Amino acid sequence: MKKLLVTGAAGFIGSNFVAWMLDKYPDYHITVLDKMTYAGNLDNLKRVDNNPRYRFVKGDIADPVAVDNAIAAQGCDTIINFAAESHVDRSITEPDAFIKTDVYGVYVLLEAARSLGVERFLQVSTDEVYGDIVAPNSSHETDMLSPSSPYSASKAGGELVARAYFATYNVPVIITRGSNNYGPYQYPEKLIPLFITNALEDKQLPVYGDGKQIRDWIYVMDHCEGIDVALHRGTPGEIYNVGGGNERYNIDITQLILQLTGKPQSLIKYVTDRPGHDRRYSLDTTKLRGLGWQPRYTFEQAMEETVRWYSDNRDWWQRIKSGEYAEFYNKQYTNR
Repeated sequence: MKKLLVTGAAGFIGSNFVAWMLDKYPDYHITVLDKMTYAGNLDNLKRVDNNPRYRFVKGDIADPVAVDNAIAAQGCDTIINFAAESHVDRSITEPDAFIKTDVYGVYVLLEAARSLGVERFLQVSTDEVYGDIVAPNSSHETDMLSPSSPYSASKAGGELVARAYFATYNVPVIITRGSNNYGPYQYPEKLIPLFITNALEDKQLPVYGDGKQIRDWIYVMDHCEGIDVALHRGTPGEIYNVGGGNERYNIDITQLILQLTGKPQSLIKYVTDRPGHDRRYSLDTTKLRGLGWQPRYTFEQAMEETVRWYSDNRDWWQRIKSGEYAEFYNKQYTNR
């Protein structure tokens, strides 16, 4: 396992994972395959641009020719799939794109893995496939899937195809289910970067419903390390939850961001809730911890670092918050 194809790595989690792996494993070579949709950003990968063990290929995981060529060019022996349409709100208005990438795209990658006999295929999934979890319960890897949005349904569909390829064709599939991520380079449509950047611009922070939805938050580098551990120490055919153990109300996250940015509570604006909005996610991570993984960052420490990063890198997100992003934002929140 020394030549990796990492898909969707011009995005948030994937780009951080590539940087992590190149730094940790000096004999690994990584090919990034990314379609460069609105959330793909080559600036995310500038920190590895000069690394001779990294190469970038523009291509769609739903295109078999692009996938085969990307693998063949460097003889990749491992596939880690981050590529996905991932924003729940967008999935409600444009579900077809989610099915094509998150289900059909996974199938195309699995076919390539089957024909080439890869050593590992890791499918990066989400805790949202479990659906709403009533307190004080936490989701275990063997729990029933109960997705509530087109996004989570598409991720569950991709998982099921991957598991079928393990059972039917013995493709060495490992699945990870991550909780809500935050940290540097996250596209500012998601809650934490949206609220940080809005606060820094003295704009309103649109809180869905009563703000009492609960999410389990994990710092992106802890998630990257969890995927690394599952990839190297996990058993093919198995699923591993990767959660930070930081359950917080959305409104509490909002107030913390205002505190860290020194902005007033008056910036909070309650808006109509999202259709089918799950109230709570919670992951049991006993299985992955049994492989030697545990989060390194406390929530408070990582949130301070995250706010500092967005404050210090305004050029990165100010370029994004225009054009397509501005159009989506206005459509999503103006009349909510």
